Amino acid sequence: MKNNLKEKSLLIGVVSGEVSGDIAGANLIESFKKKFSNVKFVGICGSKMKRKGCKAIYESNDICCFGIIEVLSKIPKILIIRSKIFSYFIKKKIDMFIGIDFPDFNIPLEKKLKENGIKTIHYISPSIWAWRKRRIFQIKKSVDLMLVFFNFEKDLYKKYKVPCECVGHFISDKISYFPNKNYARKKLNLEQKKIYLSILPGSRILEIKRLSLDFLKAAQILQKSFSNLKILVLIINKECYKQFMKIFKRSKLDLDIKIIFDRSNIAMIASDAAVVTSGTATLECMLAKCPMVVCYKVNFFTYLVIKIFFNIRFISLPNLLGNKKIINEFVQYRCNPKKISDSIKSILNNKNKVKFLKKSFLKLHKIIRFNTNTNIVDSIVSILFKN
Repeated sequence: MKNNLKEKSLLIGVVSGEVSGDIAGANLIESFKKKFSNVKFVGICGSKMKRKGCKAIYESNDICCFGIIEVLSKIPKILIIRSKIFSYFIKKKIDMFIGIDFPDFNIPLEKKLKENGIKTIHYISPSIWAWRKRRIFQIKKSVDLMLVFFNFEKDLYKKYKVPCECVGHFISDKISYFPNKNYARKKLNLEQKKIYLSILPGSRILEIKRLSLDFLKAAQILQKSFSNLKILVLIINKECYKQFMKIFKRSKLDLDIKIIFDRSNIAMIASDAAVVTSGTATLECMLAKCPMVVCYKVNFFTYLVIKIFFNIRFISLPNLLGNKKIINEFVQYRCNPKKISDSIKSILNNKNKVKFLKKSFLKLHKIIRFNTNTNIVDSIVSILFKN
């Protein structure tokens, strides 16, 4: 089969709407092109996917938004873009479509494409185990295959007879079970004997607006207790940097911070603890074996809707994967400088707690590590040749 594929030119449509999806998509494209050089990718993507050769008809930023209020204001634009990209894919006669995360945009698009005879894969499952579980029936109608990161997700899809493969998370293959903190500090030119706290204020502008000040104030409280504490701020792109620096300058806090761009994995390995915005960063931090506190805030109306209609036990991947509380989570009004700083203090002052967290993280790392890149390519190829 693979020999036949190598002789055939393929055009694969893709849509990624967020930074985390752009990273996953870039890894997918790179993995595929290592084996099949005659494949082209086209659609909606970010800078990382473009660097791997994906042709952008629209940018991810054109469709990215978060929270109920924020989504409402962009619905007309998003619907127009979805209609246009559908027409583009049909006109270009793509061989397959891969929707990367971003389910509210991608799943309806996948359904229309499938109805028009195009094979569809959805990569990165929506959190149907946590909320809006009935989406699984729409997914069943829309995709030829669901690719998921974790086995507990596959078990749920199997229950509803949705074709699904667990490919693992590509980041878990890239980070050692036992990361070298001293080496990481040398790579970042950090002092070996200092205590380092990493702050990850998010990959979305709204996250940075809502969380940065609380994180910075918590860091200031901690510096009063730990004179040798140094603050690393991990920023994913220039837009996020500009927004963060606005908030930092406006705060007038007396903090000596070091900004680190796009090197979050090694910075987490170098750190003694981290304050992390909920999302993929919590998984990265876990894999880096860095003790953490996880925080999140949304628009009050969004929070109210989630609180009333959905029963969400955990928001961080370590707790979800462990199916129990391993790390502290502070959401909405509980996300404040005192609670954050107290939780970090309890980590920095307790060697037994640090050992427990690192042991828990290692156990979870071993559970989720797969040969992800090979699994992804093999799964895509199996659908391309399926009659």
